[in-house]
Amino acid sequence: MRTSKPSIWVLIFLLAGLSGLRSQTVRLDFQEYNLPNGLHVIIHEDHSTPIVTVSVMYHVGAKNEDPSRTGFAHLFEHLMFEGSKYIPRGEYTRYVEKAGGKLNANTDFDRTYYYEVLPANQLALGLWLESERMLHLRMDSLGIATQKSVVIEEIKEREENQPYGTLLRETFKRAYQVHPYKSHVLGSADHLRASTDQDVIGFHNKYYVPGNAVLTLAGDVNPKTAKKLVRKYFRGIPRGTEPLLRPETNEPVKMAEIRDTVYDNIQLPAIVQAYHIPAMGTPDYYAVNLLNTLLAGGQSSRLNRVLVDEKQLALQTLAIALPLEHPGITLALLIPNMGVDLTNLEQTSDEEIARLQTDLIPESEFQKLKNNVEASMISRLSGIEGRAELLATGYTYYHSTDAVNTDIDKYLAVTREDLREAARKYFRKDNRVVLYYLPKTN
Repeated sequence: MRTSKPSIWVLIFLLAGLSGLRSQTVRLDFQEYNLPNGLHVIIHEDHSTPIVTVSVMYHVGAKNEDPSRTGFAHLFEHLMFEGSKYIPRGEYTRYVEKAGGKLNANTDFDRTYYYEVLPANQLALGLWLESERMLHLRMDSLGIATQKSVVIEEIKEREENQPYGTLLRETFKRAYQVHPYKSHVLGSADHLRASTDQDVIGFHNKYYVPGNAVLTLAGDVNPKTAKKLVRKYFRGIPRGTEPLLRPETNEPVKMAEIRDTVYDNIQLPAIVQAYHIPAMGTPDYYAVNLLNTLLAGGQSSRLNRVLVDEKQLALQTLAIALPLEHPGITLALLIPNMGVDLTNLEQTSDEEIARLQTDLIPESEFQKLKNNVEASMISRLSGIEGRAELLATGYTYYHSTDAVNTDIDKYLAVTREDLREAARKYFRKDNRVVLYYLPKTN
């Protein structure tokens, strides 16, 4: 069943895991094809364990929403578990659990992802369940109202009752003025309250269709049998005919730093630094992502070594490149030690970034960085569940499922000079948002 939403710390580390290590050093074999209704199907065969992942990735997220009706992609993360014409309300999860499986879903700015992990002999069940909610999803007034209330309460819980819970919302709305990334994935409680049932149904009928989806089967499957089952359960679902909202205009290049102060229900202050970076899959993205690992990827990273260990200015440091289909941001979070002046902490952090802009990193540090990349990639694809998601991601974002195999080469092709140039190009003060998070004073 769907797990509870993570705290901001867990969320950020999950994003870090998704942000760039999307391949492995061993080639992943797969088959792929399209059904006549536009559904893209990927099959990855692996008989090492008797399990199968059935997943559907829809190419719809927060960026596709009407600016006056945000939160619909997040709402459907919940609504898709309501049941269907042939699945009673509340029974969707029970079908999977009774079969000895698990299921979940997640939403971001660019896509929504649903999956079941089942015993291999339950492949037909997983395909039936996903086809049911694609074709016959239950969207009555009771279900819509119930899930709206759940989502609105979740927004409140995550943003008001968790430390730094507003961090992503406050950062993105300042970083983006034109592109729809300025709207948060969680959405607006007011927009959800104001929406009608027809608003919700219309969003589903436009985006949750075969022509906007990738079905991935990964694990102990026989491709010939799997293809027959896919045809049985999905070929009769209409493609979908409504035009899809695909933002084309990117955020203009920033030429001035944005600084602000946010007061939150926190005990320790924090500094947030968000730099604009290129989209996933572009050549510079790989260099920027490696820079984030270099800066704050573990105990031996530069910010941790200098700010936490040597100068004891910070309690915690973190830097990640958020994985976005359009030009995104890289986010640095600095938590100071008690009594440390925030301006001193920020200045010291900026000095470390300046060193990357002027000096080539030592060859030994560079080799360690690449070793870490390879190790992380292998870890990411150690399970069938992770492979299914990465295969779907490659097709959805790049229209290249083989990105799961080629990304490693792009990371390893980055040079020390590329790292320095990326630091100069993107880690500029006039290309960032800086937020000082301070405790509220009652």
